[in-house]
Amino acid sequence: MKALILCGGKGTRLRPLTNTLPKHLLPLANKPVLFYVLEQVRGVDITDIGIVISSETGSEIKKAIGDGSRWDAHITYIDQPEPLGLAHAVKVAQGFLGNSCFLMFLGDNLIECAASELVNQFNTCPSDALIILKEVADPCQFGVAELNDQGEVSRLVEKPREPRSNLAIVGVYLFSPKIHEAVAQIKPSLRGELEITDAIQKLIEMGKKVGSYILQGWWFDVGTKDGLLAANQVMLDTYLKQGFKGNLDSKSQILGRVEVQQGTQVTGSIIKGPVSIGKDCLVKNSLVGPFTSIGAGTVIEDSTIEHSVILEGCQIYKTRFLSDSVIGRNTEVITREDSTGVISLFVGDNARIEL
Repeated sequence: MKALILCGGKGTRLRPLTNTLPKHLLPLANKPVLFYVLEQVRGVDITDIGIVISSETGSEIKKAIGDGSRWDAHITYIDQPEPLGLAHAVKVAQGFLGNSCFLMFLGDNLIECAASELVNQFNTCPSDALIILKEVADPCQFGVAELNDQGEVSRLVEKPREPRSNLAIVGVYLFSPKIHEAVAQIKPSLRGELEITDAIQKLIEMGKKVGSYILQGWWFDVGTKDGLLAANQVMLDTYLKQGFKGNLDSKSQILGRVEVQQGTQVTGSIIKGPVSIGKDCLVKNSLVGPFTSIGAGTVIEDSTIEHSVILEGCQIYKTRFLSDSVIGRNTEVITREDSTGVISLFVGDNARIEL
């Protein structure tokens, strides 16, 4: 079995941050989203992994991932010239996939489920596709699956006005090589894309079996600010390990699970976990946490920060209460006047914010 990870989207819902950084490399608990996806794929002992990239962001993804040796895997990069749909990504990857069954992950989706469970079900209950589903409150915003009495998918509808199911399609799939026949028979949707839902529906019309797996745990699409912050909170709460490798003065306190990397100085401050702080940071006369990740080389002085993602190289001064914020790389935030209100920011790279 092979794996296909799709990283070709433009991340328009996360602009301006994604003008300079692919959304798949945004950090959660100081680790890029794509690293979590690769770890899940390797958890199934799949070593032959294709990553679909775009011309706009592909070079940065290649630089971050390399040849895959970090994960003891072999990475093949596949160019998708235009973002023409998930089924189009499968089409351009056909040369890599060949006649293999494959696990497909959207590179900005995270699920609370061992990928081995999905592969085991796919192997023990043979089908030409297995799709992962999650009960949602508002199915009108998603692709929705309808199931028969055997739990097989009988129909797929993209963003139905009157949904007959509350089962949303999660961005993780398993396919047999038959999916290529289905992709070859579909036409672009009204938005000009080859939709994976149309390809799966075509499999059903071809008489092929499409199985389902109902996800009980969490699912995050890290394509919006709110999705990124929610995922960061869960990653910190779930995976963060206690560890302080920096320097802490006698006036500072560490409360709860806190990870601090080498070269970081904490003086006159309180850190309330779960919090992850990268290398070579300075936290001075400040309160940080909970559910905050701070990138390497960041300086925080005379400020209070919680429930935020701060990328590397930032400088935050005299900001009374920063919350629910995402701050891009090498950005400076300065509060000039005394403020008692909560400040929430969403800022791209290399910005200067004066409040």
